[in-house]
Amino acid sequence: MTAISADVFGSPNIGVYCFCTERVVIVPPGLTLRKMDQFEHALGVEVCKTTIGGSTLVGALVSGNSNGLLVPHTVRDYEYQRLREFSKVVTVNCRWTALGNIILANDLGAVVHPEAPEEVKKAVEEELNVKSVQSNIATLPFVGALGIATNKGALLSPGTIKDEQSVIASALHVEVQLSSINGGVQFVRSGILANSKGAVVGPLTRGAELMQISRALMV
Repeated sequence: MTAISADVFGSPNIGVYCFCTERVVIVPPGLTLRKMDQFEHALGVEVCKTTIGGSTLVGALVSGNSNGLLVPHTVRDYEYQRLREFSKVVTVNCRWTALGNIILANDLGAVVHPEAPEEVKKAVEEELNVKSVQSNIATLPFVGALGIATNKGALLSPGTIKDEQSVIASALHVEVQLSSINGGVQFVRSGILANSKGAVVGPLTRGAELMQISRALMV
């Protein structure tokens, strides 16, 4: 298993720009071939290069697991077709577009923003083929931004309270650990890409944070 450090467009917020599952890592156009090769090797996946709705902020807009990808209604036809080359893709037709910020999922379960539209919860359960719960992380509803989950473990914001930890561990069927990323950032997923095969972290991530990430995600 591999954990490497990398930026995207000079930014440590790699999870805002990219998204990965066990099968694919989605990256925005403009990444160098060398960086895409690094991601492919570290995560053990194929690389799909595309925007979503014309935006490079792929990680904030996409969610999913090995069973499929959920994209907002703003997705363009050519982007949809590009993603279809790598995974099943389902458009969630609701006004909420930042699906990556409101869904935390692995192949075993999911956690959804407590006030998310019914269309979101239905898509998670039917298209990602997992049961879901609605919860906060660190008393905030943006569960997809405040945590990251693989099939081996979950890493949540250090502000996560015990009741939330219990709910999320039960929903995702993995143990949870707490840590910041990129030198103290509470929005964990903004600075990490991970699956059961490896991880990529933002370059500002400290040694203590990296140790906790390795412990939580077993990379």
